[in-house]
Amino acid sequence: MSEVQSIPRGPSDARKRVLVVDDGITMRLYYRSVLEAAGFVVEEAANGVEGYEKVLAHPFDLMIVDINMPKMDGYSMLRLIRGDAAVQAIPAVTISTEAGDRDVAKAFEAGANFYLVKPVAPEELTEVARLIAGVTKL
Repeated sequence: MSEVQSIPRGPSDARKRVLVVDDGITMRLYYRSVLEAAGFVVEEAANGVEGYEKVLAHPFDLMIVDINMPKMDGYSMLRLIRGDAAVQAIPAVTISTEAGDRDVAKAFEAGANFYLVKPVAPEELTEVARLIAGVTKL
């Protein structure tokens, strides 16, 4: 009988983990559907407090963060994460209905790596997530 050996998987072969933080269940389900179809493993949080707790508990390769949420908005969550050495390097894409220059600047000041305006097309979300998460294999 021949022995089956597993082939070691390198870091680039691992599926990237994404945390989607949005208070809208419809938006979370939409992002989950798009990102899972693109090969990501997705977890969800309904607000900034829950998102921050999940980031502290689990490693993520990317965060998709809504700005306007109850309990803790996306700006505050990003500021907390950027102030914590253990998790500050996790890249974040902020998504908001706010399209003004001031809103974009505020997101970058809080620690966003990229800013998208709702509604976000599936192709755009996939492309940005792959780019920011460092996905090299399709």
